[in-house]
Amino acid sequence: MAYGRLNEDGVMQRRAGELAAGFFIIAGIAALAFLALRVSGLSLSGTGGTYDVYAYFNDAGGLTPRAEVSLAGVTVGKVTNISLDARRMQARVTIALNEQVTDIPADSAAVIRTSGLLGAQYIDISVGGDPDSLKPGDTFYSTQSAMNLERLITNFASGKQQP
Repeated sequence: MAYGRLNEDGVMQRRAGELAAGFFIIAGIAALAFLALRVSGLSLSGTGGTYDVYAYFNDAGGLTPRAEVSLAGVTVGKVTNISLDARRMQARVTIALNEQVTDIPADSAAVIRTSGLLGAQYIDISVGGDPDSLKPGDTFYSTQSAMNLERLITNFASGKQQP
């Protein structure tokens, strides 16, 4: 059974329809791959150079590696590592800042925030006023830990005051 018209040489002319369908499928797969990369925060291209700075938090909450770091609402880096500093008994967060971001005042603060009510956590840099800037290997002057929603609800329900 033939599914196309025969031309004068007897060859089916359905090849154009098959090529269009194949192109449509490949474009769909490429679109899904692009969306998966955007949602996961990964990238096929290099992000350029970065330099590491550090922040210490009493409670890192749900902060994860690859979380965004923003300054004035613009993404300027990523969290690369979260570990426990046994000497301080605090979470040590390694932040890779884009090399183009060089003038963050040394007395700036790193604050863990949540996008939306139950969204992903990220670090927001609150700019200070020191004329000196953070250099590679420096530590943020001050930090503010993640808000622990469960602890707040428990304290509210039991009538305890937040310290």
